[in-house]
Amino acid sequence: MIRHLVLFKLNEGVERDDPRVVAGVQAFEKLGGEIPELRFWECGWNVSERPIAYDYAINSAVEDPDALQRYLDHPAHQAGVGLWREFATWVIADYPF
Repeated sequence: MIRHLVLFKLNEGVERDDPRVVAGVQAFEKLGGEIPELRFWECGWNVSERPIAYDYAINSAVEDPDALQRYLDHPAHQAGVGLWREFATWVIADYPF
């Protein structure tokens, strides 16, 4: 199995209630039920207010590197990423477990 973690940081001046952010969150919340390669899916807002904290996180898992690539290429994933590009930056980590 491969864990796929993504941490998102909203761009300067962008708030959680921005309509673009709301649409992006809704798109990601649906992915767990739309992409068959996903074996585990959760996402949510960070509750920490520490200055180094990111704002939003995705924690997911897939079977293997091929499944990860199919997930990344999936149209629903690409659509969600396209929304988030407008208002956030992110970092990822993919590791076996």
